[in-house]
Amino acid sequence: MKSIKPLVFLITVLLISVFLVSCADKPAVAEEGETNLTDAARECVECHATETHGIVADWDNSRHAEEGISCINCHEVDPDSPMALSGVEGHEDLEVSVSMLIPPSVCGECHEDQVAQFNASGHYRAHIQRIPKAGLTALVEVHEGQNHPEFKTASDETGCMLCHGTTLIVDETGHPTAETYPNPGIGSVYPNGEIGNCVVCHTRHAFEKAEARKPQACASCHLGPDHPDIEIYENTKHGQIYDTEGGDWIWDRPYGEWEPGDYRAPTCATCHMSGIGDLEPTHNITQRLYWNLWTPESKVRNSDDVMSPWLGDGEAGRVEMMQVCSSCHSSSHTAGYFESGDKAVKLYNEAYWLPVEAMRVELAEAGLLKENPWNDEFQILHYYIWHHEGRRARQGAMMGAPDWAHWHGFFQLQQKIYRATEIYELRMENGVIEEFGTYVDKDE
Repeated sequence: MKSIKPLVFLITVLLISVFLVSCADKPAVAEEGETNLTDAARECVECHATETHGIVADWDNSRHAEEGISCINCHEVDPDSPMALSGVEGHEDLEVSVSMLIPPSVCGECHEDQVAQFNASGHYRAHIQRIPKAGLTALVEVHEGQNHPEFKTASDETGCMLCHGTTLIVDETGHPTAETYPNPGIGSVYPNGEIGNCVVCHTRHAFEKAEARKPQACASCHLGPDHPDIEIYENTKHGQIYDTEGGDWIWDRPYGEWEPGDYRAPTCATCHMSGIGDLEPTHNITQRLYWNLWTPESKVRNSDDVMSPWLGDGEAGRVEMMQVCSSCHSSSHTAGYFESGDKAVKLYNEAYWLPVEAMRVELAEAGLLKENPWNDEFQILHYYIWHHEGRRARQGAMMGAPDWAHWHGFFQLQQKIYRATEIYELRMENGVIEEFGTYVDKDE
């Protein structure tokens, strides 16, 4: 027995030595979970850990870091790409070409289904649908921008494009221009023609699904006087439960496995995107919608053209949305809810939009509308009836927010339709456009 002990001791020492040597050979970043990185990727991480520490800290705690998805995997581009950076200090000796801009195809290398679903959704057209609209361009540049020789696009750059996106332009070094970047708009068009911006909801460089599941992910765009969806949500019982308990819910279940029980009330993502029951998750936010609630007149969706406001299959969408509701509510509860909501949408169509639009057409044919619509009380009322109060009434009704359906919606709609009708009748009776309480000849 005595002769065995020295042998055991030697074997133990040898094993410890091998272990220590193997640990010493591992690079320091591997201790932080940054495994399987190429030398070029490791160089990016080590440099940017000093230069832009926040970016690396976000990435280091992400699923991408766990899986060995590095800066190079997302930022590398062909040397002849229009987005390739050149002349960047500190990047002269890089073995690869990189870009600041990450189009959706990069995400699609791993998340193919999600990108394809996004491309079939209303989010895809967020920017390109506004390009041909001369009235919108005039609103932003001529009226809001006052045709200022230098700054007429300022309200677009700091407002519209930060939600809708824009056509990203790069300079001779591959850097995006200040007029188009930074831009968190969801429908941006890249120099290579691709459209979309995944980091709007899964913000870089953490890309957390938990973040995208919370209502705040939608709130930076879906708010305000024209489509106050986050305020509408907060007015619902769902929103009240979220505000009370949401901090304790489970947000990080795997994709397609986030179900009631992880949460007590739905968020925007639950109803419009998440897998629930037999429903598969989707990044097509249009898929479960029945009505279009933002157009002047609401119609049931019936188009497969991504540029159409009627994009989607409304009947199939209603079935899916009712299935979402039925995961927590009885069938009678769900059916009654949608019956009341549909009634409110039809009331808006028939009692407000169609009458005020008919009045506008008659006034236009009679030459009784001002050339500047934003200096014409009737045209302003006509716009608000659909774009502000009308949207609020419809969306509040369909999402279960009584204050927005009533006080911010139909209550204000009835005031505006009465005033618009009064102006219409006066103009048609007198054949002139009122000006500051008096009447002036329309030809003056």
